[in-house]
Amino acid sequence: LCVSLQANASHLKAFLGAVRLAHEGSASAALPLSTLVPAKTSEVEKPKTKMIITSRREYPLTKNFPCSLEHLQTSYCKLARLDTRVLGLKKLRKLDLSHNHIKQLPATLGDLTCLQELDLHDNHLESFSGALCSSSLQKSLRFLDLSQNKIKALPIQFCQLQELVNLKLDDNELIRLPFKIGQLDRLRFLSAARNHLPFLPSDFRKLSLENLDLFGNPFQQPNPLVPNVQLKIPLTLLESAARATLNHRIPYGCHLLPAHLCEDLEVAKTCQCGSACLSSFIQITVTMNLHHVAHTVVLVDNMGGTEAPIIRYFCSLGCYSQFLDRYLQSNG
Repeated sequence: LCVSLQANASHLKAFLGAVRLAHEGSASAALPLSTLVPAKTSEVEKPKTKMIITSRREYPLTKNFPCSLEHLQTSYCKLARLDTRVLGLKKLRKLDLSHNHIKQLPATLGDLTCLQELDLHDNHLESFSGALCSSSLQKSLRFLDLSQNKIKALPIQFCQLQELVNLKLDDNELIRLPFKIGQLDRLRFLSAARNHLPFLPSDFRKLSLENLDLFGNPFQQPNPLVPNVQLKIPLTLLESAARATLNHRIPYGCHLLPAHLCEDLEVAKTCQCGSACLSSFIQITVTMNLHHVAHTVVLVDNMGGTEAPIIRYFCSLGCYSQFLDRYLQSNG
């Protein structure tokens, strides 16, 4: 039973008197109850769905966040970690933790099954855990802002976030993008400006973007004539078995193979001929015009370029030789 402090005193006194008589067993007809008047719409407090906090002074320390929240912003609050009370907000769709001092995210953040937008811009993050990528976020998360942090690399599992539409990675310390980034087939907006990227992963060419920003990365000059040869001839038994498993699409999993072998298979390279290779390959970098994967491209450098180096793999000397012949003919 909830009684408002703003209730009429005489009405409250009569109500409490009626409660006392009812408790003593008086007949309902004898109870001094007035006809109930429906509350006005303006008097009914609606569940709070949005809360914006932009300073440490405003941050609630003694009371909980309303459980009805769908949008919560706690920026400029000097938070060093995620408040565990936030993890109980099961209706949360948008969480903005930008401009704080957060170094690490708890895996339980993935329990927010409705979360569609997560803004972690301008924090002290050094990683984004694989556990989060394997959580319910892979079915709900559409917007992720990790810009202005200290992230050097993203985990293999990152590309399980297959509902992502908008990904911001600007102003980090990234030395590579996710190996299987091409699996993010819903991704339309990608920015990774001002990082330390020397080249793009082979899978990058599978993307279909509306907007791409890679400005300010120290891209290396590609040279297809200087390959990185990792071929082992003859192929090891492990390499042959791995190629056969992938090329023939044989099902596998941790119930059949050791976990480390499954992880290796998940990051296998793909040759231009379509065949897989694991640890025996030839690697080169070639130039790709970024307009092949994005409608709008922010210039890569101050010279007006829209090209970047991308890795290509070859499973054999034969495949590399075929590529080299075509390359020399087109540049001859």
